Order: sequence, then structure tokens, then C-alpha cells
Amino acid sequence: MTPTTPARKALVALAATTALLGAAALPAAAAPAPVSHSGFGYGDSARLGYQKDVTVRVLKGVFERGDTKVVDRFVRPDYIQHNPLAPDGAETLKNLGTAIHAQFPDAVYGVKRVISEGDLVLVHSNVVMTPGTKGQAVVDIFRFQGGKIAEHWDVGQNVPETTANGNDMFSTESWPRTGQPGPGWLTAYNKKLVTKAFDQLIVKKDLSALDRYWGPEYHQHNPNIADGVAGAKAGLGGYFQQFPQLAVSPKRVVAEGDLVAVHSHYVNAPGERGQAIVDLFRVRGGKIVEHWDVIQDVPATSANDNTMF
Repeated sequence: MTPTTPARKALVALAATTALLGAAALPAAAAPAPVSHSGFGYGDSARLGYQKDVTVRVLKGVFERGDTKVVDRFVRPDYIQHNPLAPDGAETLKNLGTAIHAQFPDAVYGVKRVISEGDLVLVHSNVVMTPGTKGQAVVDIFRFQGGKIAEHWDVGQNVPETTANGNDMFSTESWPRTGQPGPGWLTAYNKKLVTKAFDQLIVKKDLSALDRYWGPEYHQHNPNIADGVAGAKAGLGGYFQQFPQLAVSPKRVVAEGDLVAVHSHYVNAPGERGQAIVDLFRVRGGKIVEHWDVIQDVPATSANDNTMF
């Protein structure tokens, strides 16, 4: 879900660095939306675990240590990038990673939660380039091919000083308070539930979805929306009234256990470039009980030809 205010602009240095973790994607025009990656099944825990481990190693290696060897080992040389601030190529990733580490030697890629489904890995992080600052909320999505990173999308926004709901952008408030995804056998059910709920509430702008799919103890992490179902109704109701021609196009859904993420293109009015948004939901007992999101404006120009989607 999205607030009524525009997304905060990402730090250029951080966004450019995050950008480089992409890989050999199909051209954007060839990729249907939303993209399903469920054909791999939910029982391949070893492969999913490997993908998550590799992703975190690459993120921390590049951003925290300027490690070029981790790129050679785990990132395909022919990758295509979807972050608009960076061109394609693993060599670019290595060069920029080295430069960013030299400029921000104390940078921390604070990974909060990681989920994997099929060939996709999604990472929700608090990235702090300079100690003592709140940094950015960042969601990275990676596609694997042949055991290596083969594509990358990301969204980033600055972390505000305060929030309308009293929750920060990263904590887990619903019980149990863990960043780990729930059991894999829940994935298919929870993905189907969130997909239906998202379509009814966000795509079709039907606020009654909140009564059907959301739990009474709903925790909100969007900094501009109040806590609870009532806060969501007020915030989204105002947003839908302000932008009656809002069009939301889900591009991909990534789920594991009780966590389900939807990567979408929000366009408030015809002719606008819109925003790239990742909404991350937690499902407990058949109801949505928690929500995080990261929002970034789609820029007018890009260093690559792949779009943000």
C-alpha cells in the first residue's frame, strides 16, 4: 500500500550501488506481469536456502567490503540491470562497489528479512551508508539462473525521523516477532490470499477487502499511514479519492511461508511515470496482520534500457 505523499528520493550513491546487482534478464517488453515463478515447487528448501545465502553474501560483500571476488563467483557477467541509475554489467558492479566502499567504509547492509520462491530472492534491508543516520529502506529482488544471480530489481526510500503509526519501517510487531518466514507448506495458500486481497483493495480500490482479508490486529509500517485496519481505511480511502484514476499493475509476487511481497507499478494519473513499489505482507491464521513497503519514483531517464519492472 502507498501513502498519499510522493516517495522519498533514494541516495544516488546507494541506489547506483544497489542497482548493480542485476543480471541477464529478458528485455522488459518480453516479461509479462505479473510473473509467476511457482513452478519450481515449495519443497526445494536446499536450493532456496542456497539462493538466500548467496544473495546476502553478495550484498554484504559488495556494500560492506567492496569485495570483487564475490561478484566473479556469484553474479553472471551478462546480467541486465533494472535500477535506473546503473548500466548493465558485472564489471560495473565491481568497479562501483570498490568506489562506494572507499567513500563509505563503514556502510552497513542491515538485512531484516529474506524470502525465496522459485528462482527469485527478495531482501528487505535497512542500508546505512554513514553511521548515526537512519539510512534507507531498500527491497532488492534477484533472479537466479544456473546458481548465479541473473537479474535484479530494487526500490529504495529514505527512512523518516518519525512515523504516523509509531512503528519503524523494519520491525516485526505481529506474533511471533521474528523476521524469518514461516513454514514452507503455507506459501501457496498465503500467496493466493494476498494476491486476491491486493487485487481487490489496491487494483480495484475496494476498501471492503480490509474487512475480508485483514486481521483486527493489523500492524502498519508505512510511515505515513496510521496503525490498524481503521488507519488503512482512512489512509487508502483518502488516497483513492485524491487519485481516482490510479492504475496499479502488479509485476511479480514472491512468497515464502507467511511473507508475501508484491512488486508493482503505481501510476496516480494517466501520463505520469508513476512509482515502483514493493508491498510486503505477513499472513497469520488466514488474515493479513502486518505490512511493510518501500516506494520510489520512476525517473525520467535511465542508465539502462530495461525499465524498473
